[in-house]
Amino acid sequence: MMPLLWVVVGGLLEPVWVIGLKKYNSTHSLLWGAFAVFFMILSPALLAIGMKDMAVGTSYSIWTGIGIVATLLFGYILYKERPGKVRIALAMVILVCVVLLELTQGA
Repeated sequence: MMPLLWVVVGGLLEPVWVIGLKKYNSTHSLLWGAFAVFFMILSPALLAIGMKDMAVGTSYSIWTGIGIVATLLFGYILYKERPGKVRIALAMVILVCVVLLELTQGA
């Protein structure tokens, strides 16, 4: 259970650095730049910890799937970016696939 937790937390941190990078691009503040770089390192580091006891394909799929969906949500919440029905449906497909990958990991 712990490896999955590391991968999930790493995936949730992926949009954090993306938001930091967007803030850096609009402000050119070194603080936002350092923030983005810190989370650019931390997010895949947590993935690497989780990969020690999980299949590589499964852990990476979970990490990127969570990152994609969370980034879409953050974009909507923070920047009022409308994802549209098709993008929402595709994000749901990603979530379903991530869950199925985890459920079939031992099969």
